[in-house]
Amino acid sequence: MRDGIWSVEPAADLVPGDIVKLTLGSVAPADVRIDHGSVQLDQSMLTGESMPIEAEVGNEAFTGAQVCRGEAVGEVTATGPNTRFGRTAELVRAAHVTSTQQKAVLRVVLYLASINGGLAALLIGYAWYIQLPFSEIIPLALIAILASIPVALPATFTLAAAVGAQALGKSGVLPTRLSAVDEAASMNVLCVDKTGTLTKRELAVAAVIPFEQQSEPDVLMWARLASSDGGLDPVDAAVRSAAARCSFAAIPRRAQFIPFDPKVKMAEATVIDHRGANLCVVKGAFAYILAIAKSSPDVSAKAAALETEGFRVLGVAIGTAGSLRMIRLLALSDPPRPEAAGCLAKLNSMGVRW
Repeated sequence: MRDGIWSVEPAADLVPGDIVKLTLGSVAPADVRIDHGSVQLDQSMLTGESMPIEAEVGNEAFTGAQVCRGEAVGEVTATGPNTRFGRTAELVRAAHVTSTQQKAVLRVVLYLASINGGLAALLIGYAWYIQLPFSEIIPLALIAILASIPVALPATFTLAAAVGAQALGKSGVLPTRLSAVDEAASMNVLCVDKTGTLTKRELAVAAVIPFEQQSEPDVLMWARLASSDGGLDPVDAAVRSAAARCSFAAIPRRAQFIPFDPKVKMAEATVIDHRGANLCVVKGAFAYILAIAKSSPDVSAKAAALETEGFRVLGVAIGTAGSLRMIRLLALSDPPRPEAAGCLAKLNSMGVRW
């Protein structure tokens, strides 16, 4: 907003204090403190986490975060290299660790220098012992010192690394730098980013836990009714994808749908069943659904067990507006890539811990 008028401006022209609007599908052009509204943000490019977060008034949206849902207005607090993303990029660029190859070269040079230095000292001492002229001892000492410096050693290591990179290239591996060849060969522990590297970076329904003799297709049908028909919400997209693989005999007609509200952590739909009765279907965070719906005593235990295994647990409840009962749980996860298991098994067989 400039002079009270909304306009589209290049992100490079933003300055701290500008008022910007974050809408569905847009990317935060700078670090923005939210003053009005609420949005769901995908910050995986900065944090590596596949799960989006809810940002409300007072929270901050960092540069590069994608808006998955909602709309908000906020004030720019930092731009360019002063943003959280800019500082992170600078830390990565400036980070330097002595490579294994550099340590090996230094170690060999120290060993050779110690041995050659000792031999040079003995040679000079012997020349002094046999009383050579001082004018001859000085050139002899210089020659011995110069000969003890392995000037060709770094070039030899570089050549060896280049030959190794060529061999890896024939095997379909492209080293980004020569030192990576030696680093990979001397690796003991591998630390990688999970999201998008070992996993697909997309949510999927991993398990469906029905209650009250509900079948899995029935569970997904009710959850689908309490989900949006489109959009970028990863939870609704996961439910739609799982429901698409099932066939339903008769689907109740949805009369009204209230999208996910980050304040109450749930979405709600009003449906009309085959008898013409109105039913309320609610889907959302398990703790919030548990607070408004009746459930059996073992529901919390099953939800806690799923959360311990790393799943994101959703509760789905149906009934009337004043009398809801929880009939099902959905466990969401970020599934691993198909090739991840084989890659990790091969690394483990090579003695690499992960």
